[in-house]
Amino acid sequence: MRTRALTGLGALAVGAALILTGCSTAADDAANAADVPLTFASAPLGDDPTAQNPISVLVTLMAEETGREVEVTDVPDYLAVVEAIRGGHVDFGIMSGFPSALAVNTGEVDALVAWPGSADPVSTCIVLDDSPLKSLDDITPETVIAFADPASSSGYFMPVYTLDQAGLKKDVDYTPMFAGGHDMSFIALKQGQVDVACTAVVIAGMYDSDMFPFAEGETRSIAMSESMPVSSTILVNSEMSQDKRDLLLAAIPEVFSEKNAEALGPLFAGTKGGAALLEPGSEIFKPFVRIAQIAGVDISDLG
Repeated sequence: MRTRALTGLGALAVGAALILTGCSTAADDAANAADVPLTFASAPLGDDPTAQNPISVLVTLMAEETGREVEVTDVPDYLAVVEAIRGGHVDFGIMSGFPSALAVNTGEVDALVAWPGSADPVSTCIVLDDSPLKSLDDITPETVIAFADPASSSGYFMPVYTLDQAGLKKDVDYTPMFAGGHDMSFIALKQGQVDVACTAVVIAGMYDSDMFPFAEGETRSIAMSESMPVSSTILVNSEMSQDKRDLLLAAIPEVFSEKNAEALGPLFAGTKGGAALLEPGSEIFKPFVRIAQIAGVDISDLG
């Protein structure tokens, strides 16, 4: 088994690991007993207490399908999800393509289930409707662009690649800023702290929600990204027992089905590219290598 840091993201990974040092270590054989809860790592999705929380819905649906209680460990960002799984502190997590590729590249995390990406753009870079920025041609080194998280597919990797393809180099042709999440990017845009916010296309259409606090017509897009080969994955520790693997493999396709689409909201949006791929291996993540390198992360030896 290979063990190494996530190149280019090591400091964040170490920070995430420190946050999780209080968690229990990987469970022993008794953890396969039917009365032991499944554990799930979740990064923040939004803070509106009046909105239906898709993580709570996911937990309920997984409990119904598996017959197990499902416990949630809240972590601050995507890399902390990876580190929780990698360290054996939780059983599974749901992640987009790029952090999944980074996680699988450690040799300690497996993609248990993956969904191919659709042909549609993944990311959009938006401005306020009255912004003087009309296109990427108007971007200058002083333009501040908010990204969600350094391990976010739609909120970092794909937008950085899109800007690079337009001839805009990070830290040279524009000023990047990590907001700490998609919702925080929008708050920064609304308050005038940044000029542009790059995010997931699906989130930029959730008008007047806790995730996207704008009414239709208050923002507009100045750039759209390409599609991604993998949209979402369920990640597990490589040493997970076969009993737990079988349990999750049976439950996940049922949970992420059309009947639960509305309740799962943005979690289900990442599964619309095609049928679930069970235990797909690392080969599906190879197309991410070139884009990751542009963002300063080397996963060239993936697989």
